[in-house]
Amino acid sequence: MRFMLIVKATGFLEAGINYNQEYVDAMMAYKKSLARVGTLLANEELQPSSSGIRICYSPQGGEPEIQVDPFPADQELIAEYMVIDVRTENDALKWALRMPVPADRVSMIEIRRLGENSDTLPEPGIQALEADLQDHLHMLRRL
Repeated sequence: MRFMLIVKATGFLEAGINYNQEYVDAMMAYKKSLARVGTLLANEELQPSSSGIRICYSPQGGEPEIQVDPFPADQELIAEYMVIDVRTENDALKWALRMPVPADRVSMIEIRRLGENSDTLPEPGIQALEADLQDHLHMLRRL
């Protein structure tokens, strides 16, 4: 099962104030431990909302509203996310609880299970393997 560990943004991050080196090192070690056991699928940090754009649609329809200003540093903003592949939700929770948090700031981590879409396109590498297999099948049928 794939889960997304979502680290919520804080006012410090939105203001461009970085974490201290001790926390950065602890987070790097945490991510390396996820990668070492083959659990980490993706890891991305987002820039502060001052570099983002929101597109808001009204239920009444009409043109969407484009917002380009920094957004309020509430718990709705995401600072970073990781996608992990684990066997159970409890495993995801255990990994999330091992994630370092800065000692001097309020932190929030959200865990969300990713949907398994069977109708999504396969990865390019898988498509190439499938095409190669089809070629071999055609060659065998000609014999």
